[in-house]
Amino acid sequence: MPEGLSEEFPLFPLGIVALPGEMIPLHIFEERYKTMMNECLEQEKEFGIVWLSDDGLKENGCACEIDRVLERTEDGRMNLLTRGTRPFRVLERQAHLAYPAGVIEFLEDREESVDPDLLEKAHEAYSELVRRATDNDPDAGELAEMDAYGMAATVDFGPDAKQGLLDLRSENARLRLVTRLFHAAVERLELIDRAQERARSNGKIRFGGGL
Repeated sequence: MPEGLSEEFPLFPLGIVALPGEMIPLHIFEERYKTMMNECLEQEKEFGIVWLSDDGLKENGCACEIDRVLERTEDGRMNLLTRGTRPFRVLERQAHLAYPAGVIEFLEDREESVDPDLLEKAHEAYSELVRRATDNDPDAGELAEMDAYGMAATVDFGPDAKQGLLDLRSENARLRLVTRLFHAAVERLELIDRAQERARSNGKIRFGGGL
């Protein structure tokens, strides 16, 4: 098997998109996925989450490792906390195992230097979103270490946006995309704030005090 390729790689089709660095809780209850996760635990190997969208199974997914088992029931069901590790492309699906699997290729970014201006703009947009959403500033040390995946992994974007990030093979392109996504999220929060303020006033001018 050529370097970068892996066969019989466990595949978990889900209605979500995972990103490298993202923590993903999973509830495992189907027998085939119980088998898959038990093998991954025993052999300390990765599995892949692939978005099962309305248009079908996406080609690119994210490999994940099991961070820890949160709960295991008598019938074998599990609550797991998993972590995204690296993107891959499904080259061929395989049906001979007890669970879905395939031949996959791990994806590398093209060689380029990260544009410091793009990184600064992304960090600024992310910081503004965190302040709007939580009234707190992100930790400066943690923010300095965050790349596009790291920032996006902490925000509840829809699967289309996350798949778009996963499909890009350029960190500079991902930084441009997350900056736009963060700005759009801030605008949505501002609209929600204005709508809530109008709802509280019920469209009337409020006066304080009085009988």
